[in-house]
Amino acid sequence: MKPVGLISAGVLLLLLGTVPPMYAQEDKHEQEAKPQKQEQQAKPEKQQQRAKPAKQEQQQAKGQQQGQQKQQQQAKGQQQQQGKQQQQQQAKSSKQEQQQQTKGQQGQKQQQQQAKSSKQEHVQQVKGQQHEQVQGQWAHNGQKDSRGHEYNESRFGREHHARFESSGGRYYSGRREYSYGGYWFYAGAYPPWFYQQDVYFVMGEDGLWYAVAYDNPSLTFQVDID
Repeated sequence: MKPVGLISAGVLLLLLGTVPPMYAQEDKHEQEAKPQKQEQQAKPEKQQQRAKPAKQEQQQAKGQQQGQQKQQQQAKGQQQQQGKQQQQQQAKSSKQEQQQQTKGQQGQKQQQQQAKSSKQEHVQQVKGQQHEQVQGQWAHNGQKDSRGHEYNESRFGREHHARFESSGGRYYSGRREYSYGGYWFYAGAYPPWFYQQDVYFVMGEDGLWYAVAYDNPSLTFQVDID
């Protein structure tokens, strides 16, 4: 029985002797693994610390870019506003120039009309004077010519002017005759002005008949009556 007891005690001691080293190895492995785990935990923090300045720089760059874009937009808006103001000023200046030109043209037109009216008045005055000068040469109302044709102011004179054509009237006995005041008047030849303006017929104090230009009583020539 003693040898068996001794063997059992020896085995127990052997087991007790081997246990501590095993625990020691496990502690060693745990201690070695712990720094690695700490390093792995510290690594993301370092990466985050490194990434944080880069992100800030990106945000700053983005903010600067947005600021530049805003400044460009403001400058563009100012340019557009200035261009619009210039266009409005140019349009206003053009409108004023057109108004001034229109006023000038209207003034010139009024001056021309006034000059034309003055000229017409002068011509009418001259015509009236000429008519008064020659009026004394015409026969009085009711006077008759040598062939018995009576002069009547209700049918002859300045108040009964008419326009004649070279192909008008009638062609009779080799001559061109024109009806006027109930009679047929004719001449061997007619002056050009006879067909270019109104004409009236009148009898002179001498008992002869005359064609007279309405616009210029000084233009007269003798005609015959049928």
